[in-house]
Amino acid sequence: MITKRIIPCLDVKNGRVVKGVNFTGLLDVSSPVELGKYYSDNGADELVFYDITASSEDRAIFTDILKEVASTIFIPLTVGGGINTLNDFDRVLKCGADKVSVNSGAIKNPSLIYEAAKRYGDQCVVLSADVKRVDGVFKVFAKGGRENTGMDALEWIKRGVDNGAGEIVLNSIDTDGVKKGFDLEMLKAVCDIVSVPVIASGGAGKVEDFIELFKTLPKVDAGLAASIFHFGEVRINELKKALKDNDILVRL
Repeated sequence: MITKRIIPCLDVKNGRVVKGVNFTGLLDVSSPVELGKYYSDNGADELVFYDITASSEDRAIFTDILKEVASTIFIPLTVGGGINTLNDFDRVLKCGADKVSVNSGAIKNPSLIYEAAKRYGDQCVVLSADVKRVDGVFKVFAKGGRENTGMDALEWIKRGVDNGAGEIVLNSIDTDGVKKGFDLEMLKAVCDIVSVPVIASGGAGKVEDFIELFKTLPKVDAGLAASIFHFGEVRINELKKALKDNDILVRL
């Protein structure tokens, strides 16, 4: 049986970690280098680094900070933000990333997932989907949740996996930063149609939310969160102990 992963997420803007609610109202939190090292040293299974305004500002990711983060951690690192071409994949992998997360870049060029998977392997390509309900239908949003693409989210995610995405990060805009629990309905809909690992993102507020996530949806591979870890509301080692006490397999 595969252990469940706990993944802190660094949303980086102008070289600083920030956090908001429903993708808006961003507050400055910390240095990504310091925070990344802290998580690496304190039980995180992986780390996600998103340059959250790279796509909307139409620029490349901040490679200097990324290199520094990668050099100070000893856990797998997934990097996203402004990934539009194979050259962008190449650049962040050379900076020390283990996996590359695509979102808006794949929406603009759907063949990017296929081409990247062919060159670097499925395990390297992560499809990150920002999804929100519009009139009761799951829709894909681009540019950091600012732009409704009109695309059906389930069809888009299935297509991404068929093209070679080896992992899905499902970001629920509806529950992001609200701290009322993960979007179980949305996650179940995705788990039902794909066979690759699914990472739940958006909504974690307390330890019990992770227990509920993995008990209700055993197919979900990992729980990703930001503010509850950044502000010390939940400590990863304590979370993992609680998961183990509830018969959920984790790496302690």
